[in-house]
Amino acid sequence: MRPNSLLRLGAVTTALVTPFRSDAVDLSTLEKLAVRQVLSGVGGLAVCTVTGEGPTLSMLERSAVLQCCIRAADRRVPVLAATGTNCTLETIRLTQQAEALGAAAAIVTVPYYSKPGQRGILHHFEMLAAETGIPVIVDDNPARSASSLSAQTLEALAAIPSIAGVIGHGIEPPSPALRERFLFLSDRDDTSLAFLSGYGSGIISSGANVHPRLFNSLHNAALAGNIPGALALERRLHPLTQILGDQAPAQIKYALRLLLDVDATVRLPMVELDADERAAIFDALTSAAETRPLAS
Repeated sequence: MRPNSLLRLGAVTTALVTPFRSDAVDLSTLEKLAVRQVLSGVGGLAVCTVTGEGPTLSMLERSAVLQCCIRAADRRVPVLAATGTNCTLETIRLTQQAEALGAAAAIVTVPYYSKPGQRGILHHFEMLAAETGIPVIVDDNPARSASSLSAQTLEALAAIPSIAGVIGHGIEPPSPALRERFLFLSDRDDTSLAFLSGYGSGIISSGANVHPRLFNSLHNAALAGNIPGALALERRLHPLTQILGDQAPAQIKYALRLLLDVDATVRLPMVELDADERAAIFDALTSAAETRPLAS
């Protein structure tokens, strides 16, 4: 089964931030951000991820965020919902909710903290597939989960029809059969060009929140084999990808405050940036210079 028979994604799927105002989800601003992404040509939206502060959102908030983005996308791009937790039953419940609300796919992390081992990881996804019908993208991020997929587990996951792809940089180069079977996605803006030049299918991008057209152009150029064009864009965006860090919502929200006057509030345990960090974001935006930032 080819991966595109389950799910079609463009080169860039934006891991959309969740804006807050007075600690409540700001759905009006969220809709504007989602529409901006779609009109900028990205290939999909991912909501309730780490970038979207999904771990701090209640089930009702997750529902509201997903519904808002599905309305904003208006079938122009797929909307993916991050539903993974370290509890299989809770993951099933969140994935069933996302499926019922119309998400195109679920992003489900390898269970974190409890370190279930390879058999536990496999059973987690087997049970999820038995209870849901939505395509699933497995998020393999050992830096956050303390567990990672082995090559044998990845092969076993290929037998589960609803598994559409894998997010991860640490995966061994897959066999031709697995490349045919799965979408292989990156979640690292700073090394995505090298990933796409190898076996990558696309990226779940945090940086695209800030400059969706530039990130989309970079990754489309890479997938089309226009490496000189992609390298030029990578150099232009390099200061920004370095300073935004690893899916860090505080940095991205501050960049959006400078560009679009979006509230930069994050929820604890995330904290807002200090003066040096804010200055670094301003400088990085100035170097990319797609849109002149407001005064910092």
